[in-house]
Amino acid sequence: MALSPIVREDVPAGPRGAYRKTAVTRARILDAALEVFGSQGYESGSLRHVAELAGISQAGLLHHYPNKVALLSAVLERRDEAAMDHVAGSPQGIELLASMVEYARDSANRPGEIDLFAVLSAESTRAGHPAHEYMARRYEWVTQVAVGSFEAARRAGHLRSGVDVHKTAAQLLALWDGLQIQWLMGVNDIDVAEGLEHFLDVHLVKPLRELLAELAAS
Repeated sequence: MALSPIVREDVPAGPRGAYRKTAVTRARILDAALEVFGSQGYESGSLRHVAELAGISQAGLLHHYPNKVALLSAVLERRDEAAMDHVAGSPQGIELLASMVEYARDSANRPGEIDLFAVLSAESTRAGHPAHEYMARRYEWVTQVAVGSFEAARRAGHLRSGVDVHKTAAQLLALWDGLQIQWLMGVNDIDVAEGLEHFLDVHLVKPLRELLAELAAS
């Protein structure tokens, strides 16, 4: 069973107090699922363990998320919404690339999410994994965002001559994934955002921060 595209859950009926309680419970479940799936993997992590960590019964968990795939989908949806909110409003080009760097920096405050993404990236390479199609679509989306931003940077005269935007976008994502794994492992004193910014500086006509300062001053 593959994950479906993002589908928003219906707003629960009932008084405001009941809705608030439901929202708090769901947030607690998603936090628990994030920890369990991130530490044990999706396939090994159990709904029973998620329910215990969330402080509810397994039946109570299934009332909100009827199966394991629905729970994983909700965890990933919440992560994607945070990412989209972070880059919303940034024009394509160096400003959006800078937003990606800042998102990487902000993600360091949420290691559980990075852990989950790293585990799913490895697990979901198999076509039968529930997150396989989701992860493929996500990589396609992020690649399109990066390619569009590099193309916009070229049109603005910010990209070095001869840079292949498609290859550079793929390299950016590969670097991001690799740096996150090293960061999770605690090796090489890695700063993911700093590594991404350095990569961008190599391909831009000037360091990213200088270009952003020039844009702000214009």
